[in-house]
Amino acid sequence: MQAPRTGRLYLIPVPLGQTPIAVALPQSVRACAQRLSHFVAENAKAARAFLKALPSDWPLQQIEIQELNEHTAASALPQLLAPTLGGSDLGLVSEAGCPAVADPGAALVALAHRQGIQVVPLVGPSAILLALMGSGLSGQSFTFHGYLPSGSQEREKRLRDLEKESRLLQRTQIFIETPYRNRQMLESLVNACAAGTRICVATDLTLDTEQITTRPAAAWRSQPLPEIARRPTVFLMQA
Repeated sequence: MQAPRTGRLYLIPVPLGQTPIAVALPQSVRACAQRLSHFVAENAKAARAFLKALPSDWPLQQIEIQELNEHTAASALPQLLAPTLGGSDLGLVSEAGCPAVADPGAALVALAHRQGIQVVPLVGPSAILLALMGSGLSGQSFTFHGYLPSGSQEREKRLRDLEKESRLLQRTQIFIETPYRNRQMLESLVNACAAGTRICVATDLTLDTEQITTRPAAAWRSQPLPEIARRPTVFLMQA
């Protein structure tokens, strides 16, 4: 007797903001997302808005959306994967961009591998890679550090340590900040770095208001800083 089919886990990117879905995602990715009726999402409300905009082949009330965020217990992960064991394909979506990259979905992907479930990553926007591509900084060696310390002294110390590592290894350092603290991050970055260290600020990627600017720290210090408060931003630095 043939064993029942196990569903696949599809990693489905979503737009980074109000970019039209047809611009942000290839047609094959949209078609995959449209046919699925089971999802795990960082934010269920955002996932429903995404599915409505596609639009999904299923009525929204018939689509099962389970949440996986920073508060989800590890013990809850097997239940999130349950549809695949019943033979249904499952979509994993982040609140913005690529799932499982700087995103709690990575834990679900790891469990899928342990359980022998096929994982299928799909093409779509990643703010980290788009920022690196547009920065002019090294794409041969780079590290994403997520969030740095929120206190100004600890943050500047961490930035100086990352600058030393960048100089030693010729490595691009990449990090993000809670959008309402973007201004403080940029001020710390500009103040902490040596004059020749290149700093890139990539804001509102893929949106009409997108801005990507790379300058040495000395040039950033010589002119007014851009207004980036509450705008999604990726910061990059290379000594």
